[in-house]
Amino acid sequence: MVAKKLTSDLKQKLIQQALQRKLKHVETDAAKPLVAIEKTAVPDKFYRFDQHPGYIQMQIMNKGAEQLGVKSPFFRVHEGIAGATTIINNRELINFASYNYLGLSGHPEVNQAATEALERYGTSVSASRIVAGERPIHQQLEQALAKAYGVEDAVVYVSGHATNVSTLGYLFGAKDLIIHDEYTHNSAIVGAQLSGARRLSFPHNNLAALEQLLQEKRHQFERVVIVVEGLYSMDGDFPDLKRLVELKRQYRVFLMVDEAHSFGVLGKTGKGLRELSQVPAADVDIWMGTLSKALSGCGGFIAGESALVENLRHLSPGFLYSVGIPAPIAAAAIKSLEIMEREPSRVDRLHSISDYFIHKAKALKLNIGESKGIAIIPITLGSSVKAAQISSALFDQGINVQPILYPAVPEKSARLRFFLSCEHTQEQVDTTLDTLVTLL
Repeated sequence: MVAKKLTSDLKQKLIQQALQRKLKHVETDAAKPLVAIEKTAVPDKFYRFDQHPGYIQMQIMNKGAEQLGVKSPFFRVHEGIAGATTIINNRELINFASYNYLGLSGHPEVNQAATEALERYGTSVSASRIVAGERPIHQQLEQALAKAYGVEDAVVYVSGHATNVSTLGYLFGAKDLIIHDEYTHNSAIVGAQLSGARRLSFPHNNLAALEQLLQEKRHQFERVVIVVEGLYSMDGDFPDLKRLVELKRQYRVFLMVDEAHSFGVLGKTGKGLRELSQVPAADVDIWMGTLSKALSGCGGFIAGESALVENLRHLSPGFLYSVGIPAPIAAAAIKSLEIMEREPSRVDRLHSISDYFIHKAKALKLNIGESKGIAIIPITLGSSVKAAQISSALFDQGINVQPILYPAVPEKSARLRFFLSCEHTQEQVDTTLDTLVTLL
């Protein structure tokens, strides 16, 4: 027993000595000064924003423009409503740089509806809608959008860009495939990246290439979605919706159509690509649109079957964790929808002036590419420098049109991009195109 006790005491003593040595070692290490990272170990470009590649590229472009004597066409301040005309630097210009396709932004009835909503609900709903931000006017807008599309339901997001990002980012995952037109908007690309899904593109409007991709890849994934636009904002053209519906049925995939620029523009009454193509709304799984173009507001929406919309309304991050759109914006969009349906002549006038513009441009041998001549008409100049110079010269002549430069488009595709409104006149088009030809 004595030997056993001695062995136990010795064991405890050894353990205590070991703990004391360890504690002393820790205290010694804590007392040592931290070794400073050598200044040269981390290059400046990794912790300074003025060394960021994007900022450096911007500075190079600005310096080049300055050397060429080209004024920046960006961030020009419009001092009133931007429609067929605008005021910049106290000077009225013919304006081709705004999305006010139906002339409803600034319309007296739209302004009045927004004012009444402002007085009743204030400037902000002050919360995510699911928590405390819901207002009757939100539901009214979503019901009006669903009715306009002829689908079961719609959900409105606070941002058009976030609508695509959140919808694609939430609905699809690592086992899925997102196939999109190569000219699809950045918001859809970012949404696809966020989702973690495999992402593939097909050549612009080349549905034979799309079908080839579906043949080769469909069986490798669970969910597959095709993403296209109703009207492409760079080229002013649109896809073959009937063929897309055939492909989506044949390969059992989803079809998403981004109608940011086509709703209010395409079709006899402005109902978009499906009206133009005579395709039932239910044949497309996901309709996306924005409130900031023809509907004179701000934000985006998804329209479709109730299972899709309820899923997004309760779980998509861009809706769940974002404040609801301000009531005045919702009211403006509702009133814009009412006027669009009540006055189809606005769509008629937009189509008419677009047709006039494109025929005159062709007669003057200007390169309009594949544009269909409805609201968005690019004129390709083939040089970023030339496009910037001509845009600046037109501005000096009282015409506001934005250049689209490399890297937004390939250098050989640098262009001027004309957005038309139903309020543009033939005289304004004649003045613009005749001045452009003279400058060229």
